[in-house]
Amino acid sequence: MRPRIALVGDRSPAVRSHTRIPLILDALREREGLDLDAYWIRTDEVGDLGGFEGVWILPGSPYRSEQGAITAARTARENAIPLLGTCAGFQHALLEYARNVCGLSVSHAENDPDAPDPLIRQLACSLAGHEAAVRLVPGSLAERIVGAGRTVERYFCSYGPGPAYLETLEAHGLCFTGHDEEGETRVAELPGHPFYLVTLFQPELAEQRPHPLVRAFAAAAADRAALSRGPDPVRSERGSGPGLGSVGQHA
Repeated sequence: MRPRIALVGDRSPAVRSHTRIPLILDALREREGLDLDAYWIRTDEVGDLGGFEGVWILPGSPYRSEQGAITAARTARENAIPLLGTCAGFQHALLEYARNVCGLSVSHAENDPDAPDPLIRQLACSLAGHEAAVRLVPGSLAERIVGAGRTVERYFCSYGPGPAYLETLEAHGLCFTGHDEEGETRVAELPGHPFYLVTLFQPELAEQRPHPLVRAFAAAAADRAALSRGPDPVRSERGSGPGLGSVGQHA
């Protein structure tokens, strides 16, 4: 059976990265031999994701449910399920870690614009539509996957982590392994987890398909599927039509 991937996000044709997901899945299958059984799950319909071999929290905020995205990140972190978070997925993975591991009461400025000191703040200069260099920490998971200490990536976001809480997150085990030329945080990973990698940039937008980070995530999901196969979380929901009830929509 194919590795099962939860694509967590509120699917929309207006979000460019969403429109590229089918092309990425095709490239993984045809070029890498990684045939994923992928399901879209809206953030307000996130349930038990424990039976999936991978969780990818996609761009497209503000989400229908901030808590749904946070629950997805927590499930992947606590159950050693490969996690890829991109753009808003990166932001909400940091929120999850800050709240549930560090015990911080922190917010996202897009969802709570009146918060005095949010973890995720509006960027002084929007990165929507921008391309910029990212420097990767030598020996980090991201650097090993990319195969270089510097990469140029594409963004489409206006929010990112502020500096106020980053030392606390690091003190509790999260590692920030990618930064822009000004030193702003762009990549985070969790040592000891089989695959936990979140980026503010969007590898979905790369001309190269699949992006090395996406390929590595898919390979980690395939490894998990090969090691342990639990009950199919979607078998009872599948039908001849495209709708899959509370489980999600087949990609």
